[in-house]
Amino acid sequence: MRKVLIVGAGQSGLQLALSLLDHDYDVTVMSARTPDEIRSGRVMSTQCMFPPALEHERQHRLNLWEDETVRVEGLGVSVAAPDGSRALDWFGELDGYAQSVDQRVKMARWLELVEERGGKLVIHGVATSDLDALAKLYDLVVVAAGKGELVGLFDRIPELSPYTAPQRVLSLAYAHGVRRRPEHPDQAGVRFNIVPGVGELFMIPAYTLSGNCDILFFEGVPGGPLDCWDDRPGPREHFGRILELTKKYLPWEYERCRDAELTDDKATLAGGYTPVVRNPVGTLPAGGRVLGMADVVVANDPITGQGSNNASKCAASYLDSILAHGDKPFDEAWMTSAFDTYWEYASHVTTWTNAMLQPPPPHVLQIIGAAGENSRVARRFVNGFSDPTDFQHWFLDQAKAEKYLATA
Repeated sequence: MRKVLIVGAGQSGLQLALSLLDHDYDVTVMSARTPDEIRSGRVMSTQCMFPPALEHERQHRLNLWEDETVRVEGLGVSVAAPDGSRALDWFGELDGYAQSVDQRVKMARWLELVEERGGKLVIHGVATSDLDALAKLYDLVVVAAGKGELVGLFDRIPELSPYTAPQRVLSLAYAHGVRRRPEHPDQAGVRFNIVPGVGELFMIPAYTLSGNCDILFFEGVPGGPLDCWDDRPGPREHFGRILELTKKYLPWEYERCRDAELTDDKATLAGGYTPVVRNPVGTLPAGGRVLGMADVVVANDPITGQGSNNASKCAASYLDSILAHGDKPFDEAWMTSAFDTYWEYASHVTTWTNAMLQPPPPHVLQIIGAAGENSRVARRFVNGFSDPTDFQHWFLDQAKAEKYLATA
């Protein structure tokens, strides 16, 4: 039985671990926190998983909250006008529903599932020196911890990483009591609100420790009015500041959440990170090789909502590569090949996400405007969040966009 060590207890690492257990691998997961520590900790993300990623979870019996979690049926785009009105507002339907489960809920339970399904769980922070010794005990070591010392094992690839600083300042809060848009009272959807030159506000229906809720998630242009979190306010002040910013820049969303309350006192987060692509193979001081996965090696800004989706798809891709490799050694050539297979998909996400961080070119503005008049265009844009590889065929290229709009 082949032995695999997975360092990190997020979407990618735990999905890979649990799917390998389904194929009778000897799997050990190392996590810096216990399940109870995760449940009682601060929120970690704004995850919204689209149909293909949800299907990976169903295949391995990991969709434990699907019945109670609100179903996200579409995505709406609104653009703020200088006077506080909406210069543009439309809603496109997804071909299949998306869902967002608080990672405190999901990762805590998945950690418990590792042991329940026959894997080994070690609660311990891992340093590079630890991996030196551990690598000799396993056929394959996978690093799925996207923060901390271990990320330093994987070199940045400059030609694939155009940014050297965060492109957005991130802040979020989970809240109960957010009303649905009055124009769609029976239809839950992610709302993508754009304030030109200032940033974006996403309203994301989700499921948390206390049931269904909504995530208010601001992406602020650095140096702008949404870049206001350096003082690290407490949870109540943090949420109050988000509401004040919403009232000022997006009053139609404020009307929905003016009476909302935080879900709990750990339900806020602020920060930012630099988008980056790294070499997938890390070399340990003693010469051993480890494989990086998901946001360890491909970290995108969350403006396109692809973080948890990338993690799920990376885990599924790595699973296929591991199974196809049989009993052969997991050497550097195999690690590179496994990543290259995943990169065939992830490269499209990275190109699209990096483009969305820049002021939109005229043809993109034309597409967004056309979507308000043509449900076919709106539906194609919205379903690109499920399959970002489609954007290369019409959204990212001016000539292709003009050709598509002429036929649409």
